Amino acid sequence: MKHKTNITILLLLIFLSSHLIGLFVIKNYLPKEIKETGEIIEKQLPLNIERPEIEEKTSFFTIFVIIIISTLIALLLMRLNALRLWKFWFFISIALTMTIALNAFIAEYLAIIIAVLAALIKILKPNVIVNNLSELFIYGGLAAIFVPILSLFSISILLILISIYDFYSVFKSKHMIKLAKFQTKSKVFAGVNIPYKIRENKKEKVTYAILGGGDIGFTLFFSGVILKQFGMLPAVITSFVITLSLLGLFLYSKKGKFYPAMPVLTLGCFTGLFIVKLFIL
Repeated sequence: MKHKTNITILLLLIFLSSHLIGLFVIKNYLPKEIKETGEIIEKQLPLNIERPEIEEKTSFFTIFVIIIISTLIALLLMRLNALRLWKFWFFISIALTMTIALNAFIAEYLAIIIAVLAALIKILKPNVIVNNLSELFIYGGLAAIFVPILSLFSISILLILISIYDFYSVFKSKHMIKLAKFQTKSKVFAGVNIPYKIRENKKEKVTYAILGGGDIGFTLFFSGVILKQFGMLPAVITSFVITLSLLGLFLYSKKGKFYPAMPVLTLGCFTGLFIVKLFIL
């Protein structure tokens, strides 16, 4: 196992909690029908944010292109060592997604204040608690934007494409490993990052347990689409199965090595859907 047992359990709890909170956020923004009148109402995203106007069946292509372009920008910033630009981009992303997520629970102006403060702390004075607490909400905000424009077909294709890309970027080009190290070094990491001490060669040193934000976000997209099409219980069951697939990866992984999580998590997504269709629907 790559990490200590308690660290592994903490990573799994953060992953699952992000999913469960995210599902609540997504549900809050999905269209609802008033039974008495038949009227469809939909909570608007805060800050007048608009979703991309694309077809559900082909949305996977647009989202995948956005992922590739975002990765290229991140790699360029890394090569140029442009930490200020990287941190500014990171700040905007965190503030927006957290505002969307928090607005599912509290008034918009309060959501904005808390989101901006959390983003500032993550950038200017990062600490483990704020970093990882904010991760519980970020992906729900992101999913609230994209889940309504995804179908089960499109999210499935998107996950397959991302899995292939993740495998290539870790084992072939290795640029995702370089990007993860750059983020860890800059102390501005897009994902869960838990430092802990290990003893090696009779000396103590600090190592990091990391879980990429994409691993949480894209699997939450899948559970969110399940929520949209089949309801909350099937979505929660799917998220639990995905978490078990992540546990399997942690048990298999070795210390000091990097692994592409998305192929395993995508398999967990499809397994969760299979179980839901077999026993629930």
